[in-house]
Amino acid sequence: MKKITDYRKLLGVTPTIELKELKTIYRNFMKECHPDKFPDNEEEKLEAEAKSKTVIEAYHFLVSIAPETKALHLPVYEKTTSTSSITDLEYDKQTLKVTFADGSIYEYFDVPRNTYIKLINAESQGRFARRHIYTEFVYRSLSKLVASE
Repeated sequence: MKKITDYRKLLGVTPTIELKELKTIYRNFMKECHPDKFPDNEEEKLEAEAKSKTVIEAYHFLVSIAPETKALHLPVYEKTTSTSSITDLEYDKQTLKVTFADGSIYEYFDVPRNTYIKLINAESQGRFARRHIYTEFVYRSLSKLVASE
């Protein structure tokens, strides 16, 4: 959750913010810190460029985990998590990345290490994940992110 908390703090938003309001805040930040505002000062321009990259990353991340985004994609998520088998798991710093047979990739945040170990050792990883991961942790789809990179 540190990443989520840091991004919310950077943009000054709460977990209950609506996408429309988040977009307005993002646009206002970009107006303030856009590198083109500093054509004559290279140092300020580089600083603004770094800040704008961070703001863009924060905005896209928060949009990906927003309740409105999740609700929009819920049918696809439920179909994937209920019918598609897990083909790959990656775990790093309490972030679990799950790749499914249908090609979908989801990232789950704040997954305790012991939960990950139980998942790895489970007789049925799919059943364990359905009971203890898919509805318990904040998640986002990486499928679109990977496709656009």
